Amino acid sequence: MGSGEPNPAGKKKKYLKAALYVGDLDPDVTEDMLYKKFRPAGPLRFTRICRDPVTRSPLGYGYVNFRFPADAEWALNTMNFDLINGKPFRLMWSQPDDRLRKSGVGNIFIKNLDKSIDNRALFYLFSAFGNILSCKVVCDDNGSKGYAYVHFDSLAAANRAIWHMNGVRLNNRQVYVGRFKFPEERAAEVRTRDRATFTNVFVKNFGDDMDDEKLKEIFSGYGPTESVKVIRDASGKSKGFGFVRYETHEAAQKAVLDLHGKSINGKVLYVGRAQKKIERLAELRRRFERLRLKEKSRPPGVPIYIKNLDETIDDEKLKEEFSSFGSISRAKVMVEVGQSKGFGVVCFSSFEDATKAVDEMNGRTVGSKPLHVTLGQARCRW
Repeated sequence: MGSGEPNPAGKKKKYLKAALYVGDLDPDVTEDMLYKKFRPAGPLRFTRICRDPVTRSPLGYGYVNFRFPADAEWALNTMNFDLINGKPFRLMWSQPDDRLRKSGVGNIFIKNLDKSIDNRALFYLFSAFGNILSCKVVCDDNGSKGYAYVHFDSLAAANRAIWHMNGVRLNNRQVYVGRFKFPEERAAEVRTRDRATFTNVFVKNFGDDMDDEKLKEIFSGYGPTESVKVIRDASGKSKGFGFVRYETHEAAQKAVLDLHGKSINGKVLYVGRAQKKIERLAELRRRFERLRLKEKSRPPGVPIYIKNLDETIDDEKLKEEFSSFGSISRAKVMVEVGQSKGFGVVCFSSFEDATKAVDEMNGRTVGSKPLHVTLGQARCRW
């Protein structure tokens, strides 16, 4: 590229510096309302409200793209926490590269906040320590939940904020300010600490006839207990699990080692350290991520669902019956203990092929039964 030619990469970088993220938006805010709000700050390229790709309902945030970075910076410095539709919005630089956010560098956590401290107050309290990328007081329908996050553009700024603000009294409440930790990291710390000190034991997979007294009888042989509880549903029936809290860690550990996997009344018990809420949430996140990756690896397509299948129809026969309508990425008959459950799914590569198959095959007899065929959602889930 010659020296006199424009630099597309440079133009894109300049353009991105002129884009602002607008958060905490009222659901009724439109692109036109954003445009009218920010147009006095300088010429705009466009505004955008982000929406759910399926329902098209607003997600509560959007973007304002200025022509000139100086105008965007002026808006960020003077309009942050202004009102649209009576609700204050949050501004921050648009971050097309989210590696900084995901790394957690420069991110701090604040708790024990007085409910009167909102996003605006939080921003001005911590802006003295460095450039803030984003800050947010976590709220529910009743207002502040008493904790918040502030993300600085550098680790040094975050460390300054922690050094100066941790233990400070704000509105007569002593706040905790510390390094932000991802849920998995906090869960690992809790798990490591709790393994050496736990006294609460989780028990599951016992029969419906188990009550508090019987459970205490089984577990009291390992040491004095503080409480024993079988968890029951609204009707009073045992849910098949419960908790035993010992006075000492040694007794709890001995019960886990001795009773886990032991058969009682034909039931093999699970006995383990009772997990804290943060550990359970971290495990759910890991499961969700595994399912998400598994879902992502499945072939895309448009599924149709077939009910009332003859018992003789297997995967190959199902695919053969529907292959004349178009390209099929997969066909599956649902089975249980080796027997057909009477329904299945066929995934076509195009919407047109899928709808044609539904029109032609719904009500057609295959084997000895008339099929019931309907159109599914956008991705196969099997």
